[in-house]
Amino acid sequence: MSVFTPAEIAYMQGQRLARVATATPDGQPHVVPRIAIVIDDLASVDPWRPRMLEVRGEAAIVSTGGEAIGSGFDPEMFRIRPKRIISIGVDASDQPFALNARSV
Repeated sequence: MSVFTPAEIAYMQGQRLARVATATPDGQPHVVPRIAIVIDDLASVDPWRPRMLEVRGEAAIVSTGGEAIGSGFDPEMFRIRPKRIISIGVDASDQPFALNARSV
């Protein structure tokens, strides 16, 4: 069973850009198994309708599987074990700018 809703899964599958960050407890950038990823875009500019999905959790680097994502991808990839999921505007039933947050 996925920790993501069907709308969140469909949103992630349809996006081509994400931002990844890691940090130490005091906020300094660092390479450790602690991660946050943000996927965002604009569903519409008139009316203004931003969408965003943020996943916070723990990361592991796995040596295979990345090549299955698409042509040109390396075998190595991050696997994220979500601890907290935050979304805005991803589910069609969401009110504009409604924040959905949950711990998993």
